[in-house]
Amino acid sequence: MGLKKGQGIELSITDIAFGGKGIARHEGLAVFVDKTVPGDRVSALITRKKKNYAEARVVDILEPSPLRVPPRCRYSGYCGGCKWQFLEYDRQLEYKTAHVRESIEHIALIHGVTVHPAIPSPLIFGYRNKMEFSCSDQRWLMPEELANKDIEKGFGIGLHAPGTFSKVIDIESCDIQPALGNRILGDVRRYIAQSSEPVYGLKSHEGFWRFLMLRHSASRDAWMVNIITSSLKKDVVMPLAEQLTADYPQIVSVVNNITARKAGIAVGEYEVHLAGDDHISDKLGAYEFKISANSFFQTNTKGAEALYAVVEAYAGLTGNEQVLDLYSGTGTIPILLSASAREIIGIEIVESAVSDARKNCLDNGVHNCRFILGDIKDVLPGLDHKPEVMIIDPPRSGMHKDVVAAVLTLAPRRLVYVSCNPATLARDMGLFKDVYRIVEVQPVDMFPHTYHIESVALLERKDG
Repeated sequence: MGLKKGQGIELSITDIAFGGKGIARHEGLAVFVDKTVPGDRVSALITRKKKNYAEARVVDILEPSPLRVPPRCRYSGYCGGCKWQFLEYDRQLEYKTAHVRESIEHIALIHGVTVHPAIPSPLIFGYRNKMEFSCSDQRWLMPEELANKDIEKGFGIGLHAPGTFSKVIDIESCDIQPALGNRILGDVRRYIAQSSEPVYGLKSHEGFWRFLMLRHSASRDAWMVNIITSSLKKDVVMPLAEQLTADYPQIVSVVNNITARKAGIAVGEYEVHLAGDDHISDKLGAYEFKISANSFFQTNTKGAEALYAVVEAYAGLTGNEQVLDLYSGTGTIPILLSASAREIIGIEIVESAVSDARKNCLDNGVHNCRFILGDIKDVLPGLDHKPEVMIIDPPRSGMHKDVVAAVLTLAPRRLVYVSCNPATLARDMGLFKDVYRIVEVQPVDMFPHTYHIESVALLERKDG
């Protein structure tokens, strides 16, 4: 009997898919069930039915899996951040490694590739150096609050419920940021609640207070507070900046980003400096990077050091090579590899990132890196020299087909591909497989308690 949307059913979870959903089978049909782990026996409701698969949500856990552990955070499973807190960390790493291997086999159709066990994050809690909290005039209630008719349903500041733009959970404490961040969040919440200015409505698009962004320097234990509002009212935000810097010496920067745009993005159309410096600084290896409110920096500093150590090992530089770094961002990889290469050229399409990369080189006394602003598919055909080694660190969507074609035309002897998405990693590996062989792949966990995984793949040209 075929499944139908709205049908209740009992399911036994046997595996976890990339994306974090448990997998069950009903009469040979794959059923994906969120918030489950292998070994669970659940009562579920079919929410979606397609020809080759179905999706369901849990109504009740009839028999919990022995793999389950109590989540540390009361919001786990509701805020969309740490969806895997109910799975012990070693098991998370096993599934992440398996997802990388399976993607290469099923998408790239390449078998026998060495995929090493995922390198764990040095910290599994308190690891995030950047958090964005949304303000809402109507907060989303937790299940234990629903029965209380007198519960206050107004202002909240926190994280979004999965798949929603207007449902914000009022987060008192987030365990993946350092502890002081939660005290700062609490103080900002109280200040906003007592303010005469209204909180921004995510549906009405009216109001003043929009976001709070916290950035932390792991090397200096210093903080930046970025207050995002819909308009400039310095007399309203300055007392908050003064209060925070007086109470917490670790806060070395307070800025106010202002945006009237309706898009739910915590980036201002312009920025006003309120207190301390206009940036914080953090270190990766021996190099220091200035981080402004809206600049890119890996969100797990210690995890990033582990990731870039793999990149350096796979690049295998001797000091004589010319290296090409695609999607070079703010210059992190070129700077970290600069001491081992003759020259490193970075290509990046975002002008502000190129500017930051050049400044980071000057600040660190690095003189053998240069950066080209432009679209990679347009820049590559005009290069004067063919690099011996190419580093590729594309966005989550992977490489554009024209960039793949340009790389294959240059055909450096070695490629080091850094990926945050096993599916697009595998897709691109499939496009390279006629010319390159995949020597090995090393997953590196940067995001504990989520299904996300970084990977570094080493490819060598088949003809040497």
